[in-house]
Amino acid sequence: MLTELHRARYGDLLALHILLLCAAQRTPTEIAAVLFCSRTTVYRVVAAYRAGQWQGEEESSAERSPRRRTVLSPALKRSVLAILQSVPRLCGWCRTRWSCATIAVELSTRRKITVSAETVRRWLHAVGWEWKRAKLRAKDDDPERVEKLARIRYAFEQLRAGAALFFADELDIPRLPKVGYQWTPKGTQVEVMTPGTNEKRYLGGALEISTGTITHCVWYRKTTGLFLDLLDTLDRTYPASLFTHLTVVADNAKLHKAEKGLCPKLPVTREGGDGKHFCGK
Repeated sequence: MLTELHRARYGDLLALHILLLCAAQRTPTEIAAVLFCSRTTVYRVVAAYRAGQWQGEEESSAERSPRRRTVLSPALKRSVLAILQSVPRLCGWCRTRWSCATIAVELSTRRKITVSAETVRRWLHAVGWEWKRAKLRAKDDDPERVEKLARIRYAFEQLRAGAALFFADELDIPRLPKVGYQWTPKGTQVEVMTPGTNEKRYLGGALEISTGTITHCVWYRKTTGLFLDLLDTLDRTYPASLFTHLTVVADNAKLHKAEKGLCPKLPVTREGGDGKHFCGK
């Protein structure tokens, strides 16, 4: 406990306590007993203060040996939050994110405080911060955004018996397994069999907004054929005897707007061969 106390008050805090107690007419013996220091330290601080050398002496002492902190004080908490809320590049760092090690170096530069990266990690958890992956946000610069959202809302509000609304998209399925780190005996290495050539497959899916049911199909290439196959799958899954109107919402990918995809499966007002409406975009 004494070691932690000495680290926390290293620099001018002990001198300030000594001078304030001297001003309160306390004796050197009483001050040394209360502050857990020696009488020699009390005499040295008072002598430096009376000679007008106290401030310079404390600053040079702090520069010679930066103080080490393990307790997150309110002032130190504000400094840590200020660093977190700033941009590393504006502070001279050639990086885009703060790490525990860089925050520790930045604290040493700004506050002359020496802390380890693990201490900074503990402080960040204490102030309610956590290490997590950033979320990508799509750029929204479509001039027809308001009109498209209005059409989607209208389709949703007009849902009735015999109509269904879907949100469709595609994704890649790599066949080559992703290899990550794992615990293994020293000197050995786990082997994972590969399927051979890393051929991808592509999956198209459509989410039915009312029931949450997902209809999907798999294709060998990510072309318009994948989207047309998905429409055929929806056609078979939702027969004309039960559904007369299917609305499919998709993004602006090229495979959704190719010429062979617009006729006859994806007209906005044209009916398919079985009487269903497939509405696109």
